[in-house]
Amino acid sequence: MTALQVLFALNAIWFGMAFDAFYRRRAIFGKVLVPVQADRDNTAYAALVESGRFMGGFNLALSLFNVLLVFNVGGFDTPAQWATLLVFNAVAHGSQFVGNIPMAIANRRGGGLWPVFRGVMLRIFVIDCVLMVANAALAAALLL
Repeated sequence: MTALQVLFALNAIWFGMAFDAFYRRRAIFGKVLVPVQADRDNTAYAALVESGRFMGGFNLALSLFNVLLVFNVGGFDTPAQWATLLVFNAVAHGSQFVGNIPMAIANRRGGGLWPVFRGVMLRIFVIDCVLMVANAALAAALLL
């Protein structure tokens, strides 16, 4: 397996895990985002939990996309084409990582709605950062 295939496989696994967390286990993930039981007794919390189906669906599509790329189903053959696909993945991971930065800053100041620096959210924060950088770095290497 080439570095490109390994990275696409890692993306597929991570997005597949996100599908499982957001779609199949959305009630559990809702508790991660709203850790205080008293804050869960409202329709906004119920809507948050059910919105996991949408987030899960997007992650399923991203996982399948990366599985197809592992096997080069699209027939991409130039470095620029592969770099474009890697940049797409870097942005997908980066949007998750960067989206958590304001919450991480709030955590450092003693606030924030969910804990970014422990448990599941820390894993998500770190892995999205690593995959963002890895996808961007390989894209840059292909273009140089």
